[in-house]
Amino acid sequence: MNFRSDLAVEQINAERLPKGVSKKERGEAFRITEIIIENDDYRHTLGKGKGRYITLESGSLSRFCDTYEDMAQEFADELKPLLPEGEIFVAGLGNRDITPDAIGPHTAEKILATRHLKKELDSEEEAFLTALRPVSSLAGGVLGQTGIETAELITAICREIKPAAVIAVDALACSDISRLGTTIQISDSGISPGSGVSNARKELSLETLGIPVVAVGVPTVVDMHTIVRSLADVDIDEGTPNMMVTPRDVDRLAERAAQLIAFGINLALQPTLSFDDVRGLF
Repeated sequence: MNFRSDLAVEQINAERLPKGVSKKERGEAFRITEIIIENDDYRHTLGKGKGRYITLESGSLSRFCDTYEDMAQEFADELKPLLPEGEIFVAGLGNRDITPDAIGPHTAEKILATRHLKKELDSEEEAFLTALRPVSSLAGGVLGQTGIETAELITAICREIKPAAVIAVDALACSDISRLGTTIQISDSGISPGSGVSNARKELSLETLGIPVVAVGVPTVVDMHTIVRSLADVDIDEGTPNMMVTPRDVDRLAERAAQLIAFGINLALQPTLSFDDVRGLF
């Protein structure tokens, strides 16, 4: 590949699908493309292993719109089938002090944490709260802040609380400018934090954690070399200095995209709650 992207929809030619790769399209509030990779044959060539990669595309996620509730519910409907029954741990990956990398931490702080309720509440009046699915969330920072690898931290937490699955939320990189801040990707194949900016850390996946890992992300950066190649169709010497480009309104994008994702996660994990119930949490 001569471009950098975390999005499966950009790494696989939809018109000439490789053997063992299929595509489905659907969606109302979003334009949804689901790519299913049946084996790990393309892990080294495409950077994508076996799994489902669901891309939800819309207008800019940095703006509120009339279909916001429909978008949150449709996102929840796409996420729900990927999750097993039982306790869920939501991990907000990234650095809250770097705006394009803050979607994970912003999302984690908006998740309805319920894991502690059954221990703390026991009256009949509180039965509704104790009936909610156990959920915990954490944004643990990055290696440069804590001295602890993200995978080490999440592995230790999972060993202690033993969730049924992990939802890992992170900022992504894309290659098509039109998908910058307009796209959400959901995948059940796990995630390598930092891979989109050539700073890949240890993978978080079923293979490394022993439980399903569902990755959710929004592209907030584009590689400058990729932009030049796509717009000018020219080769760039690999020694040429590079940089990551982000939208002008990335602060608003990070906050509002995180809120939409948190809405969707809360609706998917707690089906007894309505959109208005979830909105009351913010």
